[in-house]
Amino acid sequence: MTTMDVPSDEPIPRAKAAPPVVAPALKWVTLALMTTSSVASLRAAPTMAVYGLACVFLYIVPAIVFLLPTALVSAELASGWNGGVYRWVSEGLSKPLGFLAVWCQFAMTIFYYPSLLAYVASTIAYVIDPSLASNGLYTAIVIMVLYWTGVWVSSRGTKAVAGLSSWGLVIGTLIPGTILVVLGLVFLGQGNGSAAPMGAANLFPQWTGLASLVLIVNNFLSYSGMEMNAVHVSSLKHPATEYPKSMFLAMGLVLLIFILPALAISWVVPSDRLSLTAGVMQAFHAFFSYFHVGWLTPIAAVMLVAAALGGMLTWLAGPSKGLLMISREEGYLPPFLQRLNKNGVQQNILVTQGIVTTAIALMYALIPNVSSAYWIFSVITTQVYLIVYLLMFAAAIRLRRTQPDHPRGYRAPALTLLCGVGLVASLAALAIGFVPSSQFGGNSVWAYIMLIGGGLLMLGLVIPGLFLAFRKPSWRNPASAAGEGGAA
Repeated sequence: MTTMDVPSDEPIPRAKAAPPVVAPALKWVTLALMTTSSVASLRAAPTMAVYGLACVFLYIVPAIVFLLPTALVSAELASGWNGGVYRWVSEGLSKPLGFLAVWCQFAMTIFYYPSLLAYVASTIAYVIDPSLASNGLYTAIVIMVLYWTGVWVSSRGTKAVAGLSSWGLVIGTLIPGTILVVLGLVFLGQGNGSAAPMGAANLFPQWTGLASLVLIVNNFLSYSGMEMNAVHVSSLKHPATEYPKSMFLAMGLVLLIFILPALAISWVVPSDRLSLTAGVMQAFHAFFSYFHVGWLTPIAAVMLVAAALGGMLTWLAGPSKGLLMISREEGYLPPFLQRLNKNGVQQNILVTQGIVTTAIALMYALIPNVSSAYWIFSVITTQVYLIVYLLMFAAAIRLRRTQPDHPRGYRAPALTLLCGVGLVASLAALAIGFVPSSQFGGNSVWAYIMLIGGGLLMLGLVIPGLFLAFRKPSWRNPASAAGEGGAA
């Protein structure tokens, strides 16, 4: 018999509740390293190496006016509202603007992949034939092959992505960056002159008009990603004191990783011969040839390619997943783009994006100068992503005013000032992005403006506006969105 069959006055013993599992507090140094790994890269080094010693100034300025406000403001938002940039902007401004933010976070990758993979193509060229680095047709073919291979890997699930991208930072950034800087210091230590002047007069870029500062716009995208790890602020033991320390350490590490390799490249490769896509390999090739270890050039190329492909896989898996979840909840995308494959991956979004990426890749075959194409796509990427930050800063100001008592694990000091600086810096970067770089002065100014403006309007405003205008109630699938969120 059971206890339900025979009444008893004695209380039925209850099983003791298991003690709650308390996750160990995240150390602020660990968070700093995590943030560094999500931001730092060698890909942007050639872009700033053309300025020589002035690259120090051109990296520090955006770090102060953009990197720091982004890190501190996103920390407050993440510690008060789960769900990332969509939730922050939706709560602070409106749901349609929240969709615009998450859309731009996704759409920037449409131009990010061609520019990233163009860098990969030029790196691979140094293993096969260095002259291919400036060949547009070769670059286009590599972009298409690698992107569709990435889609195939991503479609097999997150385990495949994690296994291929986890060592990208160490293998493709920290080790090659350290080698590049050490070789550069030894090169100078042996009495060799620097290809770029290193005197005190060269600390600031020469002013030749607004075009001389245009390359700084690319640094804003170099620092993007600081908001990604803000979600971990509540895991710190003392967020109010430890998070700022973590961000200042991360900012210092990121600056070192950006500045020192850029300087090393400027020491050995003259600016008039520097390729914006192949500059890193040009420096490795020059150093290895000087030290008579040219056989290391292919090894360095493989390491750089590993980091770049790992980063691409991470971006393939991330923004599109967030866009899918929000679209299922609110019905922003048609059902075709909301479908998953048998591995639970948003394959239709990736394939549709791939068709557009393929079309953009073909432009590398049509634009004679690969560096010019790379620069144009990098600027469009930055312009679209800056919309996200404009919305984020505006939402943070409004949330502090409309929901001042909402629980926050961290409160950014002087939030309004931080957001004001971030807004002005982002707007300035948007404006500067429409001015052709002095390196491309031979091209038509109006053609450049039309390309940048057309890409920004189409990707950043027209397409999301059409999705919002034509969405239907039948597109909503909140039950699936909840399931996807739980699985994530």
